[in-house]
Amino acid sequence: MIKKLAASIGQYKKESILTPVYVTFEVIIEIVIPILMAYLIDYGIDKNNLSYVLMMGLALLIAAVIQLTFGALAGRSAAIASSGLARNLRRDMYYNVQNFSFSNIDKFSTASIITRLTTDVTNVQNAYQMIIRMAIRSPVMLVFCLIVSFHIDAQLSLIFLASIPVLGLGLWLIMSRVHPIFQKVFQTYDRLNNVVQENLSAIRVVKSFNRESFEETKFGKISTAIFQDFSKAEKRIAYNMPLMQFCLYACLLLVSWLGAEQIVASNNNPAIGLSTGELMSLITYAMQILMSLMMLSMVFIMIIISRASAERISEILGEESDMKNPESPLFTVKDGSISFENVIFSYAHKTEKPVLDNITVSIASGETVGIVGGTGSAKSSFVQLIPRLYDAESGRVMVGGADVRDYDIESLRNQVAMVLQRNVLFSGTIKENLRWGDENASDEDLVQACQLAQADGFIQKFPDQYDTYIEQGGSNVSGGQKQRLCIARALLKKPKILILDDSTSAVDTKTDALLRRAFREEIPDTTKIIIAQRVASVMEADKIIVLDDGKINAVGTHDELLGNCPIYKEVYESQNKGGHLHE
Repeated sequence: MIKKLAASIGQYKKESILTPVYVTFEVIIEIVIPILMAYLIDYGIDKNNLSYVLMMGLALLIAAVIQLTFGALAGRSAAIASSGLARNLRRDMYYNVQNFSFSNIDKFSTASIITRLTTDVTNVQNAYQMIIRMAIRSPVMLVFCLIVSFHIDAQLSLIFLASIPVLGLGLWLIMSRVHPIFQKVFQTYDRLNNVVQENLSAIRVVKSFNRESFEETKFGKISTAIFQDFSKAEKRIAYNMPLMQFCLYACLLLVSWLGAEQIVASNNNPAIGLSTGELMSLITYAMQILMSLMMLSMVFIMIIISRASAERISEILGEESDMKNPESPLFTVKDGSISFENVIFSYAHKTEKPVLDNITVSIASGETVGIVGGTGSAKSSFVQLIPRLYDAESGRVMVGGADVRDYDIESLRNQVAMVLQRNVLFSGTIKENLRWGDENASDEDLVQACQLAQADGFIQKFPDQYDTYIEQGGSNVSGGQKQRLCIARALLKKPKILILDDSTSAVDTKTDALLRRAFREEIPDTTKIIIAQRVASVMEADKIIVLDDGKINAVGTHDELLGNCPIYKEVYESQNKGGHLHE
């Protein structure tokens, strides 16, 4: 996990290395200051040596300025390094997600990925900043202070050592009991983000069914669960401060008491025993040692919080796509022919019942093929194997005479255009959305594709026409308009295979008929696969595939299926009242 996260430090290694260096120099100066103060008291103030007092005062001022400078440099470089790590982590995670197959994305929910890119990265960023600064400062301060303290008085310095095991045991107990809670909290965060995302994307449905109160209750339950888990964790973490304060004040009292006894016994003579200046230095070092331990405990707590986040980030970074290019991939798709040979497919491997069960069918290049079937008959699953969005468990899916697994994935998908069941438009102008199909398309190409998709007519009615701004998700256009824009976008790819996954359901029958005629006349060499609920959308196809419960029930033309396929005949008659078709 640490290796995966460290790989994202990248160009910020310099700042990550400089921060501990600056911190070390800052600590050294901070340790020198109490020694200068002891000299100031013992050899300046106690002996009424004004010139020595002025000299030591100037030395203290210079030391303070140097310490301040190194502290500022350390803070600046730590901020740059931690922010840079966060930036690179988000970038590396996002880029890796882009390479995921659908099955990889199914493994992580959208809400979970968003939480990992935001909350989890912020936690790791804060922890990293503390690690390269506080986690270096505290041990260095602790070691140097102990060395100087033992040099001044070894017996009194043993008090500091005695407090370390007490603090260590306390911190270990706190860490071991808090980490599982934070693991649970971030999983609950995923659920919270999922509820928010679901609510906002379906806000029109929520309002039309007057379900605001239900959604508020659902959100409140998850939010309360996060509050309760965080409260539980914070209550346990809160034990850290009383423990630290107990050790701090116990050490100060013991050092002050025993040190005062030594000063009285030696008559404040540094040559014989402990002096006032040395006692002041010891008290200062006691504060520094215990403050170092306190800072170290804060670092440990931050590590506890961020550990769960780091593990979740590491999961995304370490996830490898299920789909990879072969060693010597094919880069050219010969034509739009498709063949399924004994294909079996399941979304979850080793399930009892496959989604597609022993599918065998051939589609010639340039054919128009309709696919019909009831809900859950695996129509969408069937077409998603063609551009290799998923891989078959067994059997072969052939495109252009070659197994889809033999192609370079990008080359294959460039020749297969899909208009999915859920049409998605992105925020931006109509032109920008259309150029997803071909980023180099001219304005004339855009108009031609939209005319073919029966979209040019309504676009011309907009005040800004092709420069009309589309809101996120296409919320400012109708369902039928959105579908036609998505079809035009797919056509701009000039694919060898065009797949329409129930993507004309929101258009009227007249427009649907115009689309079919345009496809037949304008792109005759493109293989067209049309999934539809309306028989009218596929009845003119060269062949129609009837799917039922993941299996091919029948294949044939409209007339053939009316005669030999009861499922198709029943659907046709239910839609057309005894067989009379209304378009």
